[in-house]
Amino acid sequence: MELQSRTIIVTGAAGGIGSAITAACARQGARVAAVDRVEATRPTGEDIPAEAVTPFLADLSTSAGCADLLVEVTDRLGAVDGLVNCAGVMRRGDLLEIDEDDWAATYAVNVDAVMRLCRAALPSLKDADSAAIVNIASQWGLQPAGGHIAYNSSKAAVVSLTRSLARDFGAHGVRANSICPGEILTPMLQQKLDDNGIAESELAASVPLGRLGRPAEVAELTTFLLSDRASFISGAAIEIAGAQQVG
Repeated sequence: MELQSRTIIVTGAAGGIGSAITAACARQGARVAAVDRVEATRPTGEDIPAEAVTPFLADLSTSAGCADLLVEVTDRLGAVDGLVNCAGVMRRGDLLEIDEDDWAATYAVNVDAVMRLCRAALPSLKDADSAAIVNIASQWGLQPAGGHIAYNSSKAAVVSLTRSLARDFGAHGVRANSICPGEILTPMLQQKLDDNGIAESELAASVPLGRLGRPAEVAELTTFLLSDRASFISGAAIEIAGAQQVG
């Protein structure tokens, strides 16, 4: 119960990784604000108290929307101790293929919303006894994959933004780290494999550990970084990719 009585915001909580993080934080005793554009369902399980997860609908595309979310979460769950930015989108194409609308949409969700919510949460985090931000980036933000220039560069921006937060607010006791997943078998990836007639084992062949990652493994790393066990880890960009190299 390493997150006992802490209030943690998780965005993208309706997604595969976001829902796993929400459940893991709840198991560790946190009060979780599960944020998404659609109402995130409460994770089930005997080890997850029903009252541990509270869904929130939020528009993170404006500073006002982020500020309103912080007010609502604080009023209902208490001052915020941790923030996990997990919401993200992917638009495919190289620079000659992707249009400006897709570029703008990628940065609006993957970078601008992260910046806005961090800025809205920082006053509360600075007052917390143990405060942490975890931003979900991507291995492709460290090692770009072909044909994904908007996604690659947006996730690289998340890594840099996170390191800047760690430097600027470390003196206030706020830690900030990014997680850079590789191939994680989310429902979205499974659907992509099914649509293209690709077996999981085919994709797993590119991973030295011989398998794809699972959302629960990303969630375990996230709760560790939120906890006091990671009290001297800040500014890190941690790959969770089974030693896979992009390219």
